[in-house]
Amino acid sequence: MAKFFAEPKHWRIGQNVFRESLAEMARDGQHGNEGVAMWLGRYEDTTAIVTHVGILRGPHIRKAPALLMIGSELINDLTDLAIANGVRLIGQIHSHGPLYGTHLSETDRRYGVAVPGMLSLVAPDYALRANTHLGECGVHLFQPGKGWIRFTAAEVKARLSLFDDGATKTLVAGS
Repeated sequence: MAKFFAEPKHWRIGQNVFRESLAEMARDGQHGNEGVAMWLGRYEDTTAIVTHVGILRGPHIRKAPALLMIGSELINDLTDLAIANGVRLIGQIHSHGPLYGTHLSETDRRYGVAVPGMLSLVAPDYALRANTHLGECGVHLFQPGKGWIRFTAAEVKARLSLFDDGATKTLVAGS
């Protein structure tokens, strides 16, 4: 892509990246808390390809039933890992509990990572169902001047796809 903050037209997400992300969020969901996995990869023309899962650990992340807070120290650690592995942040997936739905909350909208072209997915039911499919997640895109927009089911089907990615590449930030 010619422009650093250009908006991708399509996203290809590794099947194992998606499954590992669900499993990571379910670890917290078992305790009734939101979970998160960061998605990293590369751009090829107007397609973002998600090849890596970023796992966040340690004292700079707080998870609760309706709250997820990530400290800047942890984002810095993830950035260092991304640079070392030749990938960039493409988006994230986090979970909401059964009563919260898959729309971005007001907190998500105000305090989430809001970078042009950033993808934000919300998995239902604290990601406790291993067979959750992409179409069940709320899919949102940050656009300058508009903020977060939610994709329709037709947009999700047309713009996002899963591919066979072999072994998942996992980056663990924090300690």
